[in-house]
Amino acid sequence: MLKGSIVALVTPFTDGAKKIDEECLKELVDFHIKGGTDAILTSGTTGESATLDYAEHERVTEICVRHANGRIPVIAGTGSNSTSEAIMLTQHAKKAGAAAALLVSPYYNKPTQKGLYLHFKAIADSVGDFPIILYNIASRTGINIEPETTSKLAENCKNIVAVKEASGNLDQMSRTIGICPKDFILLSGDDSLTLPILSIGGTGVISVVANIIPKEVKAMISAFEKNDIKKAQALHQKMLPLIKAMFIETNPIPVKTAMGLMKMCSPDLRLPMCEMGAENLKKLKRVLKDYRLIK
Repeated sequence: MLKGSIVALVTPFTDGAKKIDEECLKELVDFHIKGGTDAILTSGTTGESATLDYAEHERVTEICVRHANGRIPVIAGTGSNSTSEAIMLTQHAKKAGAAAALLVSPYYNKPTQKGLYLHFKAIADSVGDFPIILYNIASRTGINIEPETTSKLAENCKNIVAVKEASGNLDQMSRTIGICPKDFILLSGDDSLTLPILSIGGTGVISVVANIIPKEVKAMISAFEKNDIKKAQALHQKMLPLIKAMFIETNPIPVKTAMGLMKMCSPDLRLPMCEMGAENLKKLKRVLKDYRLIK
């Protein structure tokens, strides 16, 4: 489950972003199953989790799990800067039949490493053997999960099985792999670093760009796994301009705009996310045309 191409799925909206577009959400699940995606992550950063209320968080998980119907694992984003709220969302994900939960480190609070340890341990202890993935993205949360903290959690909480690393620090990731249990999993949280992370022992990516090119992301990882390094490198280079375009403005603005242009879903975002600026929209359209995703 925790390997290969895992898409950080957008949350499609309707009615001016007031409601979740449930039918479109089901269509996106089918799209990823057909595209060879290995697992789906719901309600993460790309899924605009910060603007989903609790009922919507739960509804997105339930829809994806029920519609996937065992055809593809569904991982639920259940993180919060409130430990009690994260426990509530994680317990619901387990009850709903999700395969695992992804928990971002608490944002704004800026806890100490001890606070991070106690936060994640409390959540892990509340759900028994339900698999937990840590999510380290200091650029958004303001705090880094140090390798020693990750290692301590992996040792003391057997259901904390992986980390999504978006620190951009390959030295840190290498240290995490080196000091954690041998079966602990490291996943890339940056599309542009997926290939380097695979080379140091990562097993896959939780991907933004896979929302629009799932087959290509899967193909690059498969090529690496088959030791066809030249093919993996070629696919990495081909995807890189598109990957970079996904971050010309704050995620998920570019990817959702691209999906709107590709007629995959409405480009509507919830405030404080807003529509892309005119100059960046031109750049995005140019890259999508070069990749033959739009005319």
